[in-house]
Amino acid sequence: MLENIQTQSRAISYAGCITQMLFFIFFVPLDNFLLDLMVYDRFVAICHPLHYLIIMNPCVCVQFILISWVIIVLNSLVHSLLMLQLNFCKDLKIPHFFCELDPVIHSACNDTFLNVVIIYVTAVLLVGVSMSGVLYSYSKSISSIHAKSSAQGKYKAFSTCASHLSVISFFYGTGLGMCLSSAATHNSHSTATTLVT
Repeated sequence: MLENIQTQSRAISYAGCITQMLFFIFFVPLDNFLLDLMVYDRFVAICHPLHYLIIMNPCVCVQFILISWVIIVLNSLVHSLLMLQLNFCKDLKIPHFFCELDPVIHSACNDTFLNVVIIYVTAVLLVGVSMSGVLYSYSKSISSIHAKSSAQGKYKAFSTCASHLSVISFFYGTGLGMCLSSAATHNSHSTATTLVT
């Protein structure tokens, strides 16, 4: 990146583009799973406060993180290996400032049906399962908060959830905005172009 800034070049190598996509595909779902762990932590703290230390013991947290890492590594490897099977024309221009999976796949010269199907299946599984867990946890937490008799207890529980809800809103809102802007970029021209050589 520093070399590109110094030379005013927007080019990236094919290996660099694949590596960039691998890290992007790895770290976004990792954030998603960590937010899910925080949601589950809030859910247990609000709905089962007396059993919190038993349910949220360090072993459970480590298991959740290890399972998340395995799923994420497999997901990023599948996408990267499928990308390596594609053929691209020389001097490919992508209308984005980084190598995003969808525009690169749509720029391939051969059939990309399997890649597109895998993108949608993993997106539905990773985001769909995560969002359903978030919605379920917060619906149970909110109903548990409303059942509390003390106003101070309700305020404390809501303030605990408010900061995390804002983080979740920013995370999913940004992701939704990126998906919508990516779809709009396919229909119009963009000034930020990455050249894959």
